[in-house]
Amino acid sequence: MGRFSKMHGLGNDFVVIDARESAIEMTEARARAIADRHAGIGCDQLILIGEADDADVSMQIFNADGSEVEACGNATRCVPLFVGRDVLIRTKAGLLDAKSVDGGASVDMGAPRFDWDAIPLAYAMDTLSMGASWEDLPAPAAVNVGNPHVVFFVDDLNGVNFDRLGPLIEHDPLFPKRVNVNFAQPVGYSHIRLVVWERGAGLTRACGTGACATAVAAIRRKLMTGPVTVSLPGGDLVIDWAPGGTIRMTGPATHVFDGEADWSRF
Repeated sequence: MGRFSKMHGLGNDFVVIDARESAIEMTEARARAIADRHAGIGCDQLILIGEADDADVSMQIFNADGSEVEACGNATRCVPLFVGRDVLIRTKAGLLDAKSVDGGASVDMGAPRFDWDAIPLAYAMDTLSMGASWEDLPAPAAVNVGNPHVVFFVDDLNGVNFDRLGPLIEHDPLFPKRVNVNFAQPVGYSHIRLVVWERGAGLTRACGTGACATAVAAIRRKLMTGPVTVSLPGGDLVIDWAPGGTIRMTGPATHVFDGEADWSRF
């Protein structure tokens, strides 16, 4: 039997496994089975906490479809709550510094990247106002915040068909590693409403890296100044960034329950 914790950040939920206690071989099929909400435990992402030579812990992230990804902001906020102290975390996106605050955590998410081949895109183009769009959406911005994001600023979120446009854009050949799709509606000089179609997970109640990418894109376009409050269906995150610096994300993290499972059954 192996132990796990169920946690969430603004409703973006995780099964968190401490692989420091007992190693577990994680495959795409096993991650997908654990994440299944009908026959498994159920989650948006599966998180493995392990040892690291250059940090307090390491974090591996698997989407509900079993694919491994580089970064997850909401999961990162859960790590200091899971470990019980402030932590430096080794991820595929780099080292992330996570500190506990009342009700959650504040995380230095590192510096965003804007070069077309760092997103990555299939070919060169301006990532602040891309020379590509889909149907009647405006030209988006692209940002890599440890994982790839495309951001559309729209006048009214109620007029966007997320279920149709999300997967269409996620799987477009322009994005060789697929992409997280952010639909953002500015509602003030420091406030954005956001809905995210998450790569490998679909519509989500919250996406921390999506909030970071969207706030950065808004500041780059001079639509607003930081810190920016990003309102997602699950609640609010505060994102602070200045050009040339790193991104600071602050928001809630919640421990729901602990459980045990026989991983050989998955």
